[in-house]
Parts: sequence; C-alpha cells; structure tokens
Amino acid sequence: MSEVYASRRTRLRERCNASGNAAALVSRPANVRYLAGAAPQGAVLLLGRDEDLLVCTGPPDDRPGDGRPDEKLPVHVLPRAGGDPAVAAAGILAAQGADSLAVEEHHLTVARHRGLRSVAPRLRLADLGGAVEQLRVVKDEEEISCLRIGAEIADQALGELLESILVGRTERHLALELERRLVDHGADGPAFPTSVGTGPHSGRRGHRPTDRRVEEGDFLSVCLGATYRGYRCEIGRTFVIGTSPADWQVELYDLVFAAQRAGRESLVPGAAYRDVDRAARQVLDSAGYGQGLPVMTGHGVGLEIDEDPQLAPAAMGKLDACVPVTVEPGVHLPGRGGVRIDDTLVVRPEADGGPELLTITTKELLAL
Repeated sequence: MSEVYASRRTRLRERCNASGNAAALVSRPANVRYLAGAAPQGAVLLLGRDEDLLVCTGPPDDRPGDGRPDEKLPVHVLPRAGGDPAVAAAGILAAQGADSLAVEEHHLTVARHRGLRSVAPRLRLADLGGAVEQLRVVKDEEEISCLRIGAEIADQALGELLESILVGRTERHLALELERRLVDHGADGPAFPTSVGTGPHSGRRGHRPTDRRVEEGDFLSVCLGATYRGYRCEIGRTFVIGTSPADWQVELYDLVFAAQRAGRESLVPGAAYRDVDRAARQVLDSAGYGQGLPVMTGHGVGLEIDEDPQLAPAAMGKLDACVPVTVEPGVHLPGRGGVRIDDTLVVRPEADGGPELLTITTKELLAL
C-alpha cells in the first residue's frame, strides 16, 4: 500500500505545483487518511518541497480500524502536549524557506489560521479547495473491496434481525441491536447512526429511533451501514410487520421500487449526476409525489458516508467508472409512514456487467 499512498500524494503535489504552490497542508481527517494511510486525532499531513510529513500530537495508534500510516512516510510527533500539528507543520515549512502553502480553507478553523500566521507570517496561504476530495471520487479495487466487505457485513446484520421477533420492540432497541451485530461480524463500527422507523415514522430519511414500539401492520424502514477499514457503505430496506400488506402499502412500495430501479439502471460511466437523480425522481413525481422528496437521490461513499458525487437536480458533473454511490429514493406520507429503498453500488461499464450491486438483501416486500 505504500506505493498507493505515495502515488496519491504525487497526484496532489502535481495539482499544487500547477497552481503555483510549493507545499500543501491537509487537515481534514478523511483526506489525511486517504493520503497517509491513517489519521491520528488532530494529525495533519504536510506535503513539503523536499519530503512529506505526518505531524501528530502523539505516536499513531496501531488499531486496524484506525488505519496504519504509510511505513515510508516520516512521522513527526510534537515534543509536548497541547501543541497544534497544523501550526507546527507551518513552522517546519517556513524554516525550510518556502514562500507559499495551500491549505484546506473549508476545514481550517479561524484559530488554526491565526496560529499559522503567527509562526509563518511571510508564508502566502492559498486555498487547496476540494482537491483531495476530487481525487477520492474514483476508487481503486482495494477501496472497493473494503466497501464490498462492509456491505456483506451490513447485509448479514440486517438478515439476522429479520429472523427475530420484532413486534413489541422499540425502534431504539432494534437500532442498538443492529449496531452490535455489525461489530460482531467484523465492522469497525456503524458507518452512521442506524435509523429504524416504524409506522408513521417509516420512510423518513435520517429518522432518529424513538421508544415507539413495532405494531402489527406497520411499515418498518431500516437504514444502516458498516465501516470496514475506514470505508463506509449503506443499505436501506422497508418491510411490513406481521400481516399481509395493505393495498396502499403495496402500491407505494412498488412505486418507490420502480424509482430506485430507474436510478440504478442509469448508473453508467458518462451519465450526468443530475440525470441519475432525474431518472428516479420523475417516477415519483409523475405519480404525484414530487413535493417533499429528498433533496438528492444518492451520493458517493468511501472514507465518509456522504461524499462526492451528489446525485441531485442541480449537481454538475458526470459519473466515472469505479465510483461507488448510493441510490436511495423514498416517499413519506405524514401520519401514515412510507418507503425507502437504499443500495450501495459501484459504477461499471456495460462491458463489465453494468453497475455492481454491493448490498444484496432482497428488495421484495416482505411481511415479517
């Protein structure tokens, strides 16, 4: 992996040099991990003129879930507690005689910015922007393998829950059990807070579990994800509890399923982000559910659960191969409940079989 991290840093350095910056300071944790293999708390990565340096407040942990720093990347541990690695990195660079530094302004706090100025007043600060995030969009096969394993873990945890008795249990209890099962099956932890919605809560995006108990005839919507070696995926499914579904539940489910299928089938290299969103959205819009739909149909996943690209009406850009995304349309009817179906897929060309579905739990409307 050392060569992989070195190659990523080289690509970033080339971007910096092209914009007239001799060095870059990366502080966003996911970006540090992408370039260095690990992101100890508060650590920053300095891409210097002569060498790259991981600057930390203490020795990096050796826990698999936290990643391991590139063994060929020098690590600088601050000599005393309480120091700021970003400020220390700027001081190191200034001592080398550099005149410019690109920083992640979208992540840099005002206090850190002042600290950089205090130790390197002559250093010209420029904005690195989303350069690292852009590099992260297309995944290599090692990254996709981590996402695939995470998806298998999430599928396994969800499948086991569906085999248990659900009536009478609270949303909060079910969410906690799912998160425990994720860890039991080898996940670093949940990719995000697990959402379980029952009855009138079902179908809400990002619903926080409550003490409402599962009742006969409820829709039950679940959205969970696993983190494996830092990479995060997600899956969402909706079920009916205890009895045969009512007619309105079948109709609503079939509609959301059709929208989700339209979105999945549009995941081809070269497709515009907005066109993927439109494919799913217009199915729901034509059925009269255009109002109140989520702001996006899906998003990228990786070291963060919500990263570029955004599959939204105003999103600019086109899909590349080897980009993992979610497709997660849903409809919520206030006071009644709703349906959400969510998969993680990897964009692949038709010659390779089309989009690769990572989350494979059935999308059939099950009565549990």
